This record gives sequence, structure tokens and C-alpha cells, in this order.
Amino acid sequence: MHAPTMQKLAILVGGGPAPGINAVIGATTIRARLQGIEVLGVRGGFSRLMRGDASAAAPLGIEEVSRIHFLGGSHLGTSRANPTRDPAHLDAVVRSLAALGVNQLVTIGGDDTAFSAMKVAAAAGASLQVAHVPKTIDNDLSLPAYVDTFGFQTARHLGVDLVKNLMVDARTTGRWYFVVAMGRKAGHLALGIAKAAGATLALIPEEFQRRPVSVAHIVDSLAGAVIKRRSEGHPDGVAVLAEGLTELLSEDEQGKLGAIAHDEHGHIRLAELDLGRAVRIAVTGRLESLGVNTSIVSKDIGYELRCADPIPFDIDYARDLGYCAAKFLIEGGSGAMVSMQGGQFVAIPFPDLLDPATGRTRVRTVEIHSTRYAIARRYMIRLRRDDFDNPQKLERLAASVKLAPEEFARQFAYVVEDEPPALALRRA
Repeated sequence: MHAPTMQKLAILVGGGPAPGINAVIGATTIRARLQGIEVLGVRGGFSRLMRGDASAAAPLGIEEVSRIHFLGGSHLGTSRANPTRDPAHLDAVVRSLAALGVNQLVTIGGDDTAFSAMKVAAAAGASLQVAHVPKTIDNDLSLPAYVDTFGFQTARHLGVDLVKNLMVDARTTGRWYFVVAMGRKAGHLALGIAKAAGATLALIPEEFQRRPVSVAHIVDSLAGAVIKRRSEGHPDGVAVLAEGLTELLSEDEQGKLGAIAHDEHGHIRLAELDLGRAVRIAVTGRLESLGVNTSIVSKDIGYELRCADPIPFDIDYARDLGYCAAKFLIEGGSGAMVSMQGGQFVAIPFPDLLDPATGRTRVRTVEIHSTRYAIARRYMIRLRRDDFDNPQKLERLAASVKLAPEEFARQFAYVVEDEPPALALRRA
């Protein structure tokens, strides 16, 4: 590959915010400017370029970005605008960048932005080099299991602090909290927060193997955890739920949570469906039908985490990614997502990101047969298969809600049918 003789680089951000975006913007800009390359920052993601509005771009200099790596949010803003839905919009993006003299583009975003970057690269052909930097607090981009997306660790860190405080409040007041964490397709954030905080349990989409899932299944999983904890003498607890549980439901069941709306990429706007409130009301009713009165509070945490100042891990990580994105393009690279794996730069070609079955970018979900997840399950207080296999345990659970053991099993045993097998550690 041969680098173009005249280079002008543009940077844009798509999707939701994540801690570390500004570190990527700063590092990319500094690396390119030190090479003598003009850098433009595109405000509002693809939204204005799609309308042919080249005024969205403005020059970025080293002095402007040299300290923004400490800050949350996005120096360039962001949007969920999707240029791939309409060929005219895609063409407008390519023409707008060409009109600006841009021949190198760095996009920062999640799976949807990666898909858009891929389509822009294909539409522009050899006239535009494109590199994508993976960003999402959901941690669900197609990377090796040991490689987090930047922003995830900061979001988990702050989420743990919030949940820790709620756990103290729960214990002090004798109530339960249902905490809904972001994670549209994957439960990495909910699980990561719950495990590190020592929350009572996490409920994530991956653990439900049969689809669609009913609200009743989610409700009984949580009600069972409340009952088990009470049978052990504790009226309080904190459950962390991944918002992606909503997407497991049928449309009829989703409709019970609120009016369904979709974003520019066709995804349900999960923030407008109040999963926490709906589940809280349903679990309260389920427990009351069993003679159990408990106070449950639902709380969403997500927007509190997305624009936080990044922790040092994410600053360091995101600056490496920004530097590599710029250098990759400077040296003639294109058409790839940049990553750091085992301390080494790895460029992942855009075609390798696609799921052949859907034609969309692959999503990385929690591996429920991993040792990490198996340990997480064993930390949780929730109904388990051995609760039903052990007559003494079953009798104690049933007695706590004044049911015969057989009746308790009839009502609740189905919630453990998808429980992963027992943990077996491999020996060297």
C-alpha cells in the first residue's frame, strides 16, 4: 500500500457517548498534525454530512486537543444518524468529504458506526482511507474475549460505586433494588458491575436460551431470588438487570412496557421502555400473591456512566487506539477496525466484522459457558438446580412462602432449566 501524497484527515464520532472518546480524538489529531497532516473534526457524527453540510467540519490543532483526554463526553459531539439507510445519504457523505478535500477518515463508535464506516469506505473506493476505532460501554464489539472496548472499564468502575451505595441502603432499609444497566445485545456491563460490587445477582440476556422470553420468566427469576434470600434471613438485596432483556420479549410483551419507538439504525429505543418499573411492579405482585411483602425500588444507571471522565486505564487505552488509527492511515492502511491485543496493534479488516447470517457487524455476547461466568453465577444468590434436587433446601424455600415443596417446584423449577453446568476447572 502507498500513502497518498496529499493527506487531510477527518474524525467523527457516532452512537452513544463513552468515556475515552476525547482521548482518541486528541491522540489521533496530535499524531496526524505532527506528520504535517491537516485534521478536521466533524461535529454531530454523520448527521450533517448526510445532508451535504460540509460546514460540520472545522480544523483541529494540537493546542486545542492536548488536554481533552482527561474529559468525558465528546469534543465533537455525536449522533446516531445512519447514512446506510438511504443511498442518497451515503452518497452525500462521500461527496461532502470529497468537497472538504478529506482522503482519510477516522470513525469512533460501536457496531452501528463500524457498519456505516464500512459502507462509506466501499462507496468512496480508493479516494478515501477509513479506520474505525471501537467504542462502547456495552463491550459488545467483535473482539477477542480478553479485549475490552474503551469506556467499558470506566462505566463498570462508576457503576460499581453506585451499586455499592445502593447495597448499603438496601441493607439499612430492608428493601430491594432492581438496577437496570445498559447493554442492548449483551450483558457485559450488568454482569461486570454486579460481580465486582458483590450484588445479589445479575440477570442478562445470554442466560435465557429459549426465545422469546416471557416477562413472567424474568419476574419469577427475580422473585425466586427474593424468596431464597429471605429464606436465609435477609430481606434486602440488589439485582442488576441488563436493559437488553427487553429485546428478548415478543412485541406483545414489549408493548406492556411502553410505546415502542425505533432509532435511526432500527433498534428499539430501550430508554423509552421502562423495564425496571415494569419488572418491579410485576415482581411485587408476584410476591404478594405468595404472601411476601417487600419494598422494591427500580433505578436505571446508564446516562450517568456514559459521559464520565475516563479512568486512567481508558485514557491510556484510548490514546493508544487514536495514535494507531492515525499511523495506520498515514502508512497507507484502510478498511479496518483498529485494536490493541496483548499490547500489540491489530487491524481487523472490515469484512471480518460481518456476521454472514445477518450481513451486519457481529456482536460479542457474554460466554455463559466460561469460567468467569460460572464463578459469577456461584457468587449470586438465586434459585439453582440443586435447590430443587435437595429435599431439605426445597422444603425450606417452600416453607418460606407457605407452599408445599411440590407446588413450589411446579411454580419455580422452570427458571433453572437453562442454568449452565457445574464449574469444572481444567488442570494443567
